[in-house]
Amino acid sequence: MDLTQNEWISQLKADTKAVIIDVRTDEEWNEGFIPGAIQNDIYKGQGFIYRLEELDSSKNYYVYCKAGGRSAQACSIMNQMGFKNAYNLSGGFMNWEGEVAFPE
Repeated sequence: MDLTQNEWISQLKADTKAVIIDVRTDEEWNEGFIPGAIQNDIYKGQGFIYRLEELDSSKNYYVYCKAGGRSAQACSIMNQMGFKNAYNLSGGFMNWEGEVAFPE
């Protein structure tokens, strides 16, 4: 399900079972990420799937990439794998106006 940035932020704040997933590459991740996100690069193919399999499918996943395309694809894959709640950030990180963290 696609959410606008405002919907994403307000729903995330009220969600006690929320997990944020960044599906961008290492290079993109190093340019900054949404605080609390875990990185799982969708371009890693089977490695991406293996990391998804380690997650608790009963939680709610907030997924983003740079512009919203890869994260929409990731949400679709997650739904096929039995994840009931995967939310895509419309417009992605390049339109993100919230807080940004950087790798140590």
